Amino acid sequence: MSAFSFVIRDGLQRDIPQCLAIDSAYTTDYVWQMSIQHKSAENHQILFKTEHLPREMHVTYVKDERRLKLALTAEQCFLVAIGKEEPTLLGYLVMWQIPAHRLAIIQDIVVDRDIRRKRIGTRLLNVAKSWSREKTLTRMHLETQTKNYPAIAFIQNAGFSFCGYNDQYFTNQDIAVFFGQSLR
Repeated sequence: MSAFSFVIRDGLQRDIPQCLAIDSAYTTDYVWQMSIQHKSAENHQILFKTEHLPREMHVTYVKDERRLKLALTAEQCFLVAIGKEEPTLLGYLVMWQIPAHRLAIIQDIVVDRDIRRKRIGTRLLNVAKSWSREKTLTRMHLETQTKNYPAIAFIQNAGFSFCGYNDQYFTNQDIAVFFGQSLR
């Protein structure tokens, strides 16, 4: 079997329909379960625990056209992976920056379901790191849902560490977990 060839380039307005058409669904047998214990007025404990589900869960990853359009500005990062042999869109990454905090935040890293595990996500992530360093950003965060265990495993394997959560972050009220990594 020959090596899978693709290029990473800046995303364009014309790429948005293809990004929205990518099969971004995933299945998982695990989730990060959050529990909150209020021990006293001054003492609260929040615990995230990897839980095995009784059956496989099928999830449709929600893509957001508005978020993609906002990422088209020069201040933001919108990357796409395109096949070399067949020029189809294979995946994309959307990231924004907070220059005052020297922080880059990845909102989306999506690879078409049929071609995962070919290092496309890793290459998108590496190009995003280079982009961030060029902007003199020193830290990168990634946000995902607690039920997106495949993304959690991917980002932890890439060297990111858990750094926070928001219990009503997404428009559907899903819990967001954040992972961070120094770019130094």
